Amino acid sequence: MDIVVRILNFSIMLALPLGLAIFLARRYKAGWGLFGIGVGSFIVSQVFHIPFNRWVLEPLVSGLGLSLNQSGLQLAAVGLLYGLSAGLFEEITRALGYRFFLKDERNWVSGLMYGAGHGGIEAIAVGVLALVAFVQIMALRGADLSSVVPPEQVDLARSQIEAYWAMPWYQAILGAVERLWALPIQVSLSILVLQAFRRKRFWWLGLAIGWHTLVDAVAVFAMQTWNVYLTEAIVAVFGLVSIGIILALKTDSRDEFVEGQPPLRMPEIRPVAPSGQNLEDSRYESHNE
Repeated sequence: MDIVVRILNFSIMLALPLGLAIFLARRYKAGWGLFGIGVGSFIVSQVFHIPFNRWVLEPLVSGLGLSLNQSGLQLAAVGLLYGLSAGLFEEITRALGYRFFLKDERNWVSGLMYGAGHGGIEAIAVGVLALVAFVQIMALRGADLSSVVPPEQVDLARSQIEAYWAMPWYQAILGAVERLWALPIQVSLSILVLQAFRRKRFWWLGLAIGWHTLVDAVAVFAMQTWNVYLTEAIVAVFGLVSIGIILALKTDSRDEFVEGQPPLRMPEIRPVAPSGQNLEDSRYESHNE
C-alpha cells in the first residue's frame, strides 16, 4: 500500500498536466506550441525569480527582522513579500509571452493551453523530484547504509528513510492533491493576464499579480500557522475559485472582445443588386492583436 500510494503520487503529478493538454488539444484543437510557450514562460520566470529571492528578497526579509518562524502579522508580511515576488516575476513573464509570442493566439482556448504549459511544467518538475526521491529511498531500503553514505551521514540518512516510510498514505498523496488544485490556479492566471490584451486594460495584469500574491501568501501563512491538511483545503478553495474565474471569462475563441461592446459577429451577406453595386462594406474588420 505504501509503495502504491507513493507511485500514484508522482504519477499523478506527471500525468495531470499532460492529460489536460491532450484534452484541450482534442476538444478545442489547441496547438501544442501554446503548451510549449507556457513551459518556456515558467522556466524564464524562475531564471530571474529564484536568484532575486536568494540575493535580494531573503536579505531584505532578514534585514526587516522577519522570518518564516514568526507568527501573526510578521508571518503574514513574509508571506506577502514572497507571494508578491512570485506574482511579479511569473505574471510579467506570462504577459511577455502574450506580447511577443502569442500575438495571433489571444483567445480563451489559447489561454487555457498556455496556462496548462506554465503550470504544468511546475507540476512535472515536482513530480520528477518525487520520483527521484522514491527511487533513491527504494535503492537504500534494507541496504547497509555505512557502505553507501559517509559515516557521519549514516544517522541522518537512516532518519530520513524512516520518516519517508512512516508518513501515512493520506499524507503521502498530498503532493498530487496540491497539484490538482494548483493547475487551475495557474490556468486562471493566464486567463486574467489574457484580458489585459483582449480588453486593452492593463489593470488586469495587476489583478493577476494580486491573485497570485494572495494565493501564495495565504498558503505560506497557513502552512506555518496550522497544518498541512488545512493548508491543502485552503488551496482547494482557491482552485475552485480559479475554475469560476476561468468559466466567467470564457468567450467564443473565434470572436474578438472590445471593452464595452458585444463580441464581434460575422455581418449578414445580402444579394448584390444587378446594377453592379459593390457589396456593402462590413462595419467590422477581423483583426489580430
